[in-house]
Amino acid sequence: MLAAKSLIKDKFFLLILPDDIINKENCSKKMIKMHYKFGSSVIASKKVKNSEVSRYGIIKYSKKVSNNLFISDVFEKPSLKYSPSNYAIIGRYILPTKIFSLLKNTSSGSSGEVQITDAIKYLIYNNNKFVAHIFSGTYLDCGTVKGYTNSVKSF
Repeated sequence: MLAAKSLIKDKFFLLILPDDIINKENCSKKMIKMHYKFGSSVIASKKVKNSEVSRYGIIKYSKKVSNNLFISDVFEKPSLKYSPSNYAIIGRYILPTKIFSLLKNTSSGSSGEVQITDAIKYLIYNNNKFVAHIFSGTYLDCGTVKGYTNSVKSF
């Protein structure tokens, strides 16, 4: 993501992770409308089973209005015991460009990767507004062999 920094000219940008496919809804288009409506960053979300919580970044929210969650915190792959909800972060984000400098200075997590949730958490704690869009489309997770296989079978 840092390699794309020089290509971004606006204050916000849309990030789409390639292993998370959302079918039967133009989730990005709805998120852009939400961005303009609330003047905030936006994250795609869906409710997951309790048994799946530890596979995802999870949202803690202060308020739910229609299909929108007003985000108060994010947690990267928490155990069910410590999870504030079962609303998962799915690979669609509208983020401020200031996240690039945060990511540059963020240490790697336990997996050896820099986690975007750490930078988002910092932004939330510093009064940057984040809203989650609970999308209605079909989610296809291509991030695992089983998920990829199931995704291919669905077409």
